[in-house]
Amino acid sequence: MDAHLSQVVVDCHDPRGLARFWAALFGTAPVDRARGWSHVDLPGGGRLAFQPVPEPRTAKNRLHLDIAVGDLPAAVRLAVSLGAAATGGTVTDDQGSFRTMADPEGNAFCFVTA
Repeated sequence: MDAHLSQVVVDCHDPRGLARFWAALFGTAPVDRARGWSHVDLPGGGRLAFQPVPEPRTAKNRLHLDIAVGDLPAAVRLAVSLGAAATGGTVTDDQGSFRTMADPEGNAFCFVTA
């Protein structure tokens, strides 16, 4: 089998808005598609797609993104200015530091540094 990851899809209420948040965070352009979908092509490859769904998110994410950054406090400030929320303090262990965040629809992600 010749398989590769095509994209990560996020169920959400506002695909256009969420694509714009993530595009601004990654410094790329959002793309609006048919049937209410939007996506962001990520620097270095890959795609983050946003699919409209009617139901609300009711539980903690079972999957989240780890986003490598060089300056953790600056990344947190940028994300918060774009509508994210910091959901915990900075944690440092033998792998580096991370900060848990929530995007504008409450989906968890982490900024990480080595």
